[in-house]
Amino acid sequence: MRVALKEVKQKTCKACGSKFTPSFNSTQAVCSIKCAQAHAPANQEKARKAIAQRERREIKVRKEKLKSRAGYVREAQAVFNRWVRLRDEALPCISCGRHHQGKYDAGHYRTTAACPELRFDPLNVHKQCSPCNTQLSGNIVAYRLGLIRRIGEESVDWLEGPHEAKRYTIDDLKAIKAEYQAKIKALEEAA
Repeated sequence: MRVALKEVKQKTCKACGSKFTPSFNSTQAVCSIKCAQAHAPANQEKARKAIAQRERREIKVRKEKLKSRAGYVREAQAVFNRWVRLRDEALPCISCGRHHQGKYDAGHYRTTAACPELRFDPLNVHKQCSPCNTQLSGNIVAYRLGLIRRIGEESVDWLEGPHEAKRYTIDDLKAIKAEYQAKIKALEEAA
């Protein structure tokens, strides 16, 4: 039984632009050794970029494996705090009620040390000016009054009440980070 060979289509040389019939490989891109040598620098650049990209991916994977739970908490907290500042952007400081040109923090009413289960609760965290949050240790009395005005006394009583202890797993922290990144993106698109 005889098998008919498939005709090889002509190609255009990537280096000189002339038409040629591939002689040894269907992926052949150039017509001659001279053209291959002329075309080589373009391939080297592409290969160098691919290798660098692969190395960056490998480094990222290795860093993920080395990251501790505390690292994931820091990342999730940073994204959550950024979302709080964006959410409350038009509002004044929850404690002193002022708008000013200084730095704003995401101030926790119940601190993360005293009540870690409320660390990522949106009712517990509001935009607070840096002087109130750091220099006045949260300015808690004024914070409570501003919180009652903003979310109501019933919600404040809930925040001050007992809560079930929660230990966030790495998967929980990754999910929290992803959720608030999506919320940040939605807020920035709306603005």
